[in-house]
Amino acid sequence: MNSLVTFKRGPWLALAALSLCQLMVALDATVINIALPAAQSDLHFSAGNRQWLITAYALTFGSLLLLGGRLTDLWGRRNAVLIGLVGFAGASALGGMAHSFNALVTARAIQGGFGALLAPAALALVSVTFEAAAQRAKAFVIFGAISASGAAIGLLLGGALTQWYSWRWCLYINLLFAAIAAIGILAFVRGGKDHHQLKLDVVGTVIGSSGLFFLVYGLGHAESTSWTTSATWLSIASGVILLASFVRTQNSVATPLLPLRLLTHRTRAGSHIALFVTSFGMFGLTLFLAYYLENIARYTPLQTGLAFLPLVLAMALSASVASARLLALVGPRPLIPTGLVLSAMGLVLFTRLPLQPNYASYVLPGLIVLGLGIGLIFAPAVASATWGVEKSEAGAASAVVNATQNIGGSVGTALLNSLAVSATTGALVMIHHPTVQEIGRATLHGYARAFWVAAGLFVVGAIVTFVMLDSGVPESHVEISN
Repeated sequence: MNSLVTFKRGPWLALAALSLCQLMVALDATVINIALPAAQSDLHFSAGNRQWLITAYALTFGSLLLLGGRLTDLWGRRNAVLIGLVGFAGASALGGMAHSFNALVTARAIQGGFGALLAPAALALVSVTFEAAAQRAKAFVIFGAISASGAAIGLLLGGALTQWYSWRWCLYINLLFAAIAAIGILAFVRGGKDHHQLKLDVVGTVIGSSGLFFLVYGLGHAESTSWTTSATWLSIASGVILLASFVRTQNSVATPLLPLRLLTHRTRAGSHIALFVTSFGMFGLTLFLAYYLENIARYTPLQTGLAFLPLVLAMALSASVASARLLALVGPRPLIPTGLVLSAMGLVLFTRLPLQPNYASYVLPGLIVLGLGIGLIFAPAVASATWGVEKSEAGAASAVVNATQNIGGSVGTALLNSLAVSATTGALVMIHHPTVQEIGRATLHGYARAFWVAAGLFVVGAIVTFVMLDSGVPESHVEISN
């Protein structure tokens, strides 16, 4: 049997296993956030080092995505998923058993590296599995909704596990996820390598991965320090130069790490813009809203996680009712710009957050509106970003989708945090001895500035994607043989 992907039975059970892989990678970007204070108390590392537990994961995940996508095409998607699962679970176990900061940060870095293989491999399997437009739309609704809600689920899960058990279970929980996903993949997914041989572009791998590393590191450095330091700009400039050089090399090699035609198609390019903008806003939202709920509203970690639950439910409702039914009929153009406008409206609602917290009046409406908007974006954008891609390039195309989201989240976290801090500082500059209330109002002023900027970017994204996305449903060029 020479098929790329064959299911003995139940393609939807296979999708459930692959979606669980995506959930594991997505939530691990935020599940550790709420556990950081407990981990710091247990392992006795400084507050300045806490950021490295997030940065280590982001650096290896972001810089190795293009390599992971191409290895997926080289090794076979099923093999890549299983290797990624085993490695990710093993790194999670090492992190859970860590008794020093160095051991924990090393485990997080290894997690990110295997996640860079696992995420594009899982998405590639979904993209080549469902050929019919209706089934494909439903599959990407499920996969996209899980990807979009991963950050919020991570906050909820991290809060529950940290409060009820231990911060170590924020890592150990991945062993359960990985075991269930591996069983489902072994039972329902079959995948081999393509018939023709592919070669790894070693030079492109080094240049592209280095460029992504410096870019992600620079953005992370800006978020933890400031945009004015030489290290920040030197790193970002190095990343941009290396990535520009990488693009040039991809035009001159026979088997490029990133075939540039994946980016030049209008609908695919528009979909990547939508994913970038959405990740930009989502990471900013979870950052500032979590700060607001914990530091101003004085919520516990578990309460903070539960507070994000309406966002997840609204995304699921919007994706299942609207995207699943409409994507196969009208394509992404009516859905994605509408979702971006709705998301902008939700972010605007958060600019009114009061010093005296009132969840039902000021937090809940924004979460619902934003969730309804995000639900219209992710599934159509992920689906159209991988539509029409040759089987031999499915892994590379999936890696670009993940890289776009990763960079969007990094830019959003760094830029919005910088804007918020600057606005807060500006509001306090003329007050010599500010009271607690004055500090609180200045902090909310900073958050509002960040939410306005994010909302403005969503509006710009809506206009750009409306222009770029094609009308109707693109025809898939992916062929699946049995």
